[in-house]
Amino acid sequence: MALYIGLMSGTSLDGVDGVLADLPEGGEPAPVRVLAHVHRAMPAVLGAELLALNRSCPDEIHRAALAAHGVAALYADAVAGLLAHSGTPAGAVTAIGAHGQTVRHRPREFDATGYTVQLLDGALLAERCGIDVVCDFRSRDLAAGGEGAPLVPAFHAARFAEAGRASAVLNLGGIANLTLLAADGRVSGFDCGPGNVLMDLWCRRERGQAYDAGGTWAAGGRVDQALLADWLADPFFGRAPPKSTGRDLFDEAWLLRAPAAHSLPAQDVMATLAELSARAAADALQRHAPATARLLVCGGGAHNGHLMRRLAALLPGVAVDSTAVAGVPPDQVEALAFAWLAQRFLQRRPGNLPAVTGARGPRVLGALYPAGPREA
Repeated sequence: MALYIGLMSGTSLDGVDGVLADLPEGGEPAPVRVLAHVHRAMPAVLGAELLALNRSCPDEIHRAALAAHGVAALYADAVAGLLAHSGTPAGAVTAIGAHGQTVRHRPREFDATGYTVQLLDGALLAERCGIDVVCDFRSRDLAAGGEGAPLVPAFHAARFAEAGRASAVLNLGGIANLTLLAADGRVSGFDCGPGNVLMDLWCRRERGQAYDAGGTWAAGGRVDQALLADWLADPFFGRAPPKSTGRDLFDEAWLLRAPAAHSLPAQDVMATLAELSARAAADALQRHAPATARLLVCGGGAHNGHLMRRLAALLPGVAVDSTAVAGVPPDQVEALAFAWLAQRFLQRRPGNLPAVTGARGPRVLGALYPAGPREA
């Protein structure tokens, strides 16, 4: 066994989740012992700057460089918390797997390769923590013709697949992605649409709150079927995988392009946004894996009781549960996946699944920032 730290901050911009995990040297994630988990909230100023960098803005290079420093500082604080809570010295940790903060995701566009940008100063993080850092996981898959996302299906398959039973994992972060685990062992997956990103945006805009806790505001509203149909008509939902997306598509302008979003009561718009997230995931699952018997949900959306109830209602015959029932709390899954991806990098083992991303083949993902010589 070896100790790894995984750090993940997603498109919701709510903060960073970190885990300290004991991973088998053979690279298989089961059994895995999570020794500590921390969450660090996103500082308001940094969050606003990262959100601004999702679009063209003045002095982008300067602002992005400083934001990358801010992300590294936030990550370093999470690492310090993990080490303190577990009583682990930095020298005992093999490596940190750090996702960084996505501010642009445009795979296969412009020059056929496209780009994806996760802001993080990996060198600064290694310097602050005294631990090797593996980051920049997505660009190698793009270089091989892939989408660069989603990357977690390989970990989902290793951790949650059951022989002879068709199941799926739905990560409800800012963007939602599905991993399809066929009964015969085949694995596929793709981004299926917005998870929390539009609901959070609307909640901040209309109520001044970061998110709709438990989905209670959405649950009290009425779903407007015409508005829902308008949103679901977006070509993204009908596109065949491989596919991935982000705030580049699902942003405030996308939400407000439908005239009804301006005229309906705000609570009804919220109810319709929640239904959009549930329908996009349920429709994708029924279209691509109708034999699925179990759906495990992770990410912040797993705590949204209304959203979980809507998924269960839209998927009769499918057991809808949090990943907690399979031994991994929903807030730890993605961070644990990046700890696992760091281990794969150090072992020079592929971290992507070409069937998911569309890459030309398996690739070792990541770039290494060594901590440097350790004091005797």
